[in-house]
Order: sequence, then structure tokens, then C-alpha cells
Amino acid sequence: MPIAAAIGNAPLLLFPNGRNPSLSSKPLLQCKLSSPSRKLAKLDVSLSVAFNPSGNFDISVSGEEDTQNVPPPLPPSEGRLEVVINNDIIQQLDLSPVHAISGGFTAEARVLLEKTVGFTINYEREDPYDPRELSEFPDIRLWFVRLDAAYPWFPVVLDWRAGELARYAAMLVPHQMSMTKGVVFNPEALELFVMNKVFIVYSWLKQQNIPKPELKAGDMARMLGFGIGDQLFDLIKMHPVKL
Repeated sequence: MPIAAAIGNAPLLLFPNGRNPSLSSKPLLQCKLSSPSRKLAKLDVSLSVAFNPSGNFDISVSGEEDTQNVPPPLPPSEGRLEVVINNDIIQQLDLSPVHAISGGFTAEARVLLEKTVGFTINYEREDPYDPRELSEFPDIRLWFVRLDAAYPWFPVVLDWRAGELARYAAMLVPHQMSMTKGVVFNPEALELFVMNKVFIVYSWLKQQNIPKPELKAGDMARMLGFGIGDQLFDLIKMHPVKL
């Protein structure tokens, strides 16, 4: 069955590898990364479904799709840094609210990681009866693309437990809206997004002298439903790249 969570009022369904797995008492789905290199092909670098993106409810193994019991994300973490954006900021691709929360990120990375960051999106629809979710508006998504281009490591400092990482992913990863399932990610696009962020976040944490950056990068991947094997980080360490 799919992994369900919520973005705003819409549940979030993840289908790794584009299929609906039959779950046993241990809900893990294994998939492997292939490589044209003979050396890499011998390594078992795997992704596995670990848990749901919100991280605040148990996965049902009954095989029934019951989105009515999917609870919303947890409340915002106390003391987190808030990025407040509105129509004008979005339409001008203005990142000043992001710069303002920590003086253009001159603060130590540890401060951002400890406080975490969230978004308040004050978006006024032209049609007040427009039923679309925020992640379906092209101008909002473009603003997040601009943010991600400027600060590609940004997902690691988000308030994960409050659903900010899942919402951020929805702004950047192709998905469809379902009347019964809510947000359904394109599985291949989600996998590529997760792997891209793992590479970037690991390197950024390493440069910021954060201890054991592979643990934080791995935790971020798990919040989106994937488990990263240790061998992948061993490969990254062999060929470091400076951001």
C-alpha cells in the first residue's frame, strides 16, 4: 500500500518505484541503484521505504486505503524561524524574507539546524473558490524553484516534524492531485529529488563541520520515505565536491 502523510489539508501518498507494494509486518520495500560502472555495480547501494514523511503516525498494513484516518502534520516546532511570503514576494521572486531570518545565512549552521525553519504562505487567490492546493499554483512553485536554486541545501534546516520537508518537496517534485488519495508524487522524480538532496546536504553539512553529516542526510531521506545505504556515503567520501 502507499505511504500516506499530509500537506496542508491534502494527504500525501508515496509510491517508491511506481508500484503499490504488498506489505508484510515489516513495511520495507527494497530497490537498487544501477550504474554503468562495473566497480559501482558490485556495491549494494539500496533505497528502502522506512516510514512516512510526516513521521507522526503508524503505517497501516491492512492493505486498505483509508485516507480519512491520516492525521495532519504536527504543530510548528517552538521557536523555529519563520519565512513569511505573500503574493507580491512570490510574483517578484523576492528571497529577502529568507535572507532576513538569519542575516543571509551568516549564522552558524548549527543554529539553523537546531531552530529549524518553516513557511507561512499568505497567498490570496484571484478566485476565492479556487480549490487548488498551494503546490498547484505555478507562481508559488516558481518561487520555491528560485529558493532551491539559491540554497540547494535548504531542505535540511526545515521543520521536518511539522511537515515542512514534505511540503517543500511538493513544490519541486511533479505530482498529481487525487480526490481520494490527495497528493501523489511521480515516483521516479521523487527518487531523483531525494538522491540529489542527499548529495548536496551531505557536502554542505561536511563543509559546515557538522559531526556525522551522513546521519542527518540519511534522516532527511527517511522523512521522504527512503533509506540510504552506508556504501553510498563511502563513495561520496572518496570523491568529495565543494559546494
